[in-house]
Amino acid sequence: MLRADRAQGVFKRDFVDFSRLVISGSRLEKGRANAKKYASIFERAEREYGVPPGVLLAFWALETDYGAVQGEFNTLNALITLSHDCRRPELFRPQIFAALELFERGSFDPKTTKGAWAGEVGMVQMLPADIIENGVDGDGDGKVSLKTSVPDALLSGAKMLRSLGWQAGQPWLQEVQVPSEMDWTKTGLETKLTTQEWSAMGVTPRSGSFQGDTGSVLLPMGKNGPAFIAYPNFDVYFEWNQSFVYVTTAAYFATRLSGSPVYDVGNPTPSLSDAEMKSLQKKLAAKGYDVGKIDGILGSGTRAAVQAEQQRLGMAADAWPTTELLRSLD
Repeated sequence: MLRADRAQGVFKRDFVDFSRLVISGSRLEKGRANAKKYASIFERAEREYGVPPGVLLAFWALETDYGAVQGEFNTLNALITLSHDCRRPELFRPQIFAALELFERGSFDPKTTKGAWAGEVGMVQMLPADIIENGVDGDGDGKVSLKTSVPDALLSGAKMLRSLGWQAGQPWLQEVQVPSEMDWTKTGLETKLTTQEWSAMGVTPRSGSFQGDTGSVLLPMGKNGPAFIAYPNFDVYFEWNQSFVYVTTAAYFATRLSGSPVYDVGNPTPSLSDAEMKSLQKKLAAKGYDVGKIDGILGSGTRAAVQAEQQRLGMAADAWPTTELLRSLD
């Protein structure tokens, strides 16, 4: 469990690689089939909590492959182990007491309840405290059964997203096209501008018109790769998962399940190798930047540091690390 907590190597993949890995044709087909099969549940989720079907389907798919892979770790053992780990005890210790409350309610068996390595349970992977706060008895049997009941799992997930700030009727992510030259320092989650301001800079939706009024332009693989505008609902994804690559993929997958086409890959500069990324992080840390753990993962801290150094060196400050930047920091 501790090794899994510290070594989430899948997040070392770049956006194109990761999204292609997890968004398979089979998952898309299953998503569309489930949308029809549970249409009434998805309609209820959107009516009561404002969360569209595509968003829930994407989480359901990426978290447990639509319930097929929910994890084989004993949940109580996982929580106890992680609550004594020095890295994130403040997150996991309260979950033990929440699990005990679920036990008292008759919806948690400490001997048999299994889930993910980090203590999440059910088809949409929720921690015990989140189940207490947001669990919904969707099928009306008097229990909240996230492992076996699709209505319970989907409606609980929808309620949790609303509690995290999801705004009904609002977009979350939209593919855009960016000009060959612009002020790249304005890209990234830290800068939120009106779509009129983005339009004035030459940013245009790949199809149709802008879906919202304000957002951030994301370049997950730099100015030559895929480009998106992230609307306020996109921020809610980070309340569920902290990985930029995972979050962007989940949000994009939700747009695909809602009818959007495959993104334009473009011609991005190749990713750094794991060794190169760690070397870059060490150099950035030596310059005083907070890049977090030297783990080879392009997280928010590393992205911010890369963008700052690109700007200082007169490079296109699109937050995408390149071998040119790595050499320039020697």
